[in-house]
Amino acid sequence: MTIGFEVVAREGAARRGRLVTAHGAVETPVFMPVGTAATVKAMTAEGVAATGARLVLGNTYHLMLRPGAERIAALGGLHHFMNWPYAILTDSGGFQVMSLAKLRKIAEDGVTFRSHLDGSAHLLTPERSVEIQRLLGADVTMALDECTPYPSAPDTVERSMELSMRWAERSRRAFVERPGHGIFGIVQGGVHPDLRRHSATRLNEIGFDGYAVGGLAIGEGQATTFAVLDATVPALPAGRPRYLMGVGKPADLVGAVMRGIDMFDCVLPTRSGRTAQAFTRSGVVNLRNARHADDPAQLDPECCCPACTGYSRAYLHHLSRAGEILGSMLLTAHNLQYYGDLMAAMRAAIEAGTFAAFAAAFENEG
Repeated sequence: MTIGFEVVAREGAARRGRLVTAHGAVETPVFMPVGTAATVKAMTAEGVAATGARLVLGNTYHLMLRPGAERIAALGGLHHFMNWPYAILTDSGGFQVMSLAKLRKIAEDGVTFRSHLDGSAHLLTPERSVEIQRLLGADVTMALDECTPYPSAPDTVERSMELSMRWAERSRRAFVERPGHGIFGIVQGGVHPDLRRHSATRLNEIGFDGYAVGGLAIGEGQATTFAVLDATVPALPAGRPRYLMGVGKPADLVGAVMRGIDMFDCVLPTRSGRTAQAFTRSGVVNLRNARHADDPAQLDPECCCPACTGYSRAYLHHLSRAGEILGSMLLTAHNLQYYGDLMAAMRAAIEAGTFAAFAAAFENEG
């Protein structure tokens, strides 16, 4: 294994850990801001770092299409290209191929598709996905998987999961070991506990640096997500990081940490920032509502972000109603700060042995 991970504190299934990469240590549980196309939308790299983030997500599908993995490699790799000195995890592109690409066809070799940008034809295999992520210089590479639509019949889910496991084995073989870099496998199996456990066992046999739970947050609901985690997480190696992909709302993060998840990503805080939705310690605030037009109060008095320390709710309301770019920038920074603060609070609570009380209080406040 070429990427380091240690669990430094536990409370129940919740873990306080440290992931060590070629570009520094990442304290877990951690939320990764989504920088799909080599940028976290409406943010500078310095602004992202100011929220406490030390790990961001990039995406194979988008970067292979534009500007191209070989071009980024020639320009010094993704870290240099986007001026991000800390760790990067790259999604394999599987989800985007299924959700964005045109005329896709899945076969044993990989998936052929036409770009949603210009219609050009491409073949993405496990080997090519891993190669692209190596060219980008990702600290954490993800194995290529098929994202099964929800809902699907159990036999369809099983066939899809088995294909993902064969692709996982090929992805692992294609990965080039180097210090501080690792590859994660992705558990699939829909909402079926037996398939999830089988997938986790197969990935453990292959042997990965970390294990992700994919194929959730696609309409199944929080209770079902948590039930899948209850069935899956105990089957994952205790000494490796666990990543829940594409999740989610603050309550989802707290519940998943309670079930032993260490890593998260989601577009929700950045997308919400661009639509005037702000996460605060007193709930979600829609800055477009007219009731904020004359409000001189801070957005969140306990927050240290620029939106909260320098501007009023009235000004943020004005920016959102006027369609000013600054509104998206300030609220995106705020939401990422909120998520970063939430993860830091969970880490502190696990260390102190008070996480159960923290989670109960968070649920009651929500």
